Amino acid sequence: MANITVVLREEISRVARKEIKNQTKALRKTSAEHRKKIAEMRRQISELQRKVTFLEKQVLKNIKTKVGEDDTGNFRFSAKGLRSNRKRLGLSATDYGKLVGVTGQTVYMWERETTSPREQQVESLASLRRMGKKEARARLEGLAKKAK
Repeated sequence: MANITVVLREEISRVARKEIKNQTKALRKTSAEHRKKIAEMRRQISELQRKVTFLEKQVLKNIKTKVGEDDTGNFRFSAKGLRSNRKRLGLSATDYGKLVGVTGQTVYMWERETTSPREQQVESLASLRRMGKKEARARLEGLAKKAK
């Protein structure tokens, strides 16, 4: 009798495994399809991200070249012009330096013709030439708020 129970138990287990396998086959198939779609979407996302970074670099290059041409195309640095522009704006050398992104000592040395500004600093100086007193004060206040 023990032999029949063992055989019956094994047969029930075999049939149950077969039935479970048949019922989960559809689930496995859809799961595999979803994994394939997810992998394809990840590839597309990474490709699009590469394209976006490339295009961002291109746009930044174009902006920099356009700004450089507009600002420094007709601007030559002169110590006398720097001094008169700073006086026109009513700023100290320290405040003027904050707007340019340098120290007040550097502005003082530029005015005394001890040193001369770099190309990037010349661009900043060119943008300050078109600025009024109110705008200069507003920028200084904005820089002070950022510093806090």
